Amino acid sequence: MSFGQGGPFDGPGGSTPDWAALADESEARSRRRRWLLIGGGAVAAVAVAGIVATAVITSTGSSADSASAHATPSGQSAVPDDRPSFPDVSVPPPPNPQDYISDPKKDTAPLTPATLFGQKPMVVGEHSYPQTATASTADCTAGAQGPLVSSLTHNGCKQLLRATYAKDGVAVTIGVAVFDSPAQAAAVMNESKPNLMPLAGSGVPANFCQGSKCRMTTNATGRYAYFTIAGYTNGKDVTAGETQSQQIARDGGSYAFAQIAQRGKDQAARAAAQQLKEAQRKAGRTS
Repeated sequence: MSFGQGGPFDGPGGSTPDWAALADESEARSRRRRWLLIGGGAVAAVAVAGIVATAVITSTGSSADSASAHATPSGQSAVPDDRPSFPDVSVPPPPNPQDYISDPKKDTAPLTPATLFGQKPMVVGEHSYPQTATASTADCTAGAQGPLVSSLTHNGCKQLLRATYAKDGVAVTIGVAVFDSPAQAAAVMNESKPNLMPLAGSGVPANFCQGSKCRMTTNATGRYAYFTIAGYTNGKDVTAGETQSQQIARDGGSYAFAQIAQRGKDQAARAAAQQLKEAQRKAGRTS
C-alpha cells in the first residue's frame, strides 16, 4: 500500500516513517504555539497598558486642569480670599490738644466754673479737698487785687473763673484768667503780680487771706494764666517753714493746670472723632 509521495511516512524503502520529517513538523507546530502565546500576552499587555495609560492621563489631566485653574505666576496655588473689602480711609493726624487751648477760634467749648472745675472735690494724687465756692466774671478786675488788676486789664483779660477748696484749717482759691492769645497769658505770668482776690464761702470766712500773710503763685499754659492764693482759714499768717498751706497751694496749681489741659484734650478728641466720621463718609461716597 502506498500513501503518496512526500508524506511523513515516506522513508527509505517506502514503509518506514520519516522520523526526521516528523520531528521537523513537530518543532514547527511548537514554534507556532509559542508565538501565538507570546503574541496574545503582548496584546493583553498592550491592552492593560492602554487602560493604565488612559487612567493616568485622565487623572493627570484632571489635576492639571485644576492646578492650571488656580495657578499663580510663582507656581503656588492661590487661595480664594472671601474677606470683605473696604475702601481705604485716609485719616488726618490727630489734632494737638495744645492748639485748642491756644486759639480762641478752636477753643469753643463752654467755659464756666461747672465745666472747668467740674470735680466737686479737688483730687491731686492722694490728697482730696472739698469745694467750697465758685465764681466767674467777665470783669477780671472784680476778682483781682493790687497790681494784678492792672496786669489783667493791660493784657486784655476776657474772663476770670475762681474756685476755693478747703480742708483741715487751710484753704486755696484758684483763679483762671482767659486771654485771646498765649502771648498775653505769658505776659501776665512774667509780670509776677499774682494778687488774686480770695473767694469765701461754706466754712471759708470772708476775711480769708485778707490782712494775713498767704502764699501766692502764678503760671500760664496756652491762652490761660492761672493763680493760687492759699493760707489759714483762722487768719494765722503763713510762715516760711510751715507745710500745710504750701501743700494745698502746690496742689491747687497742679489741679488748675490739669483742668485746662483736659479741656484741650477733650476738644481735640471730639475734633478727631469728627474728622474720622467725615473721612469715612467720603470713602463711602466714592467707593
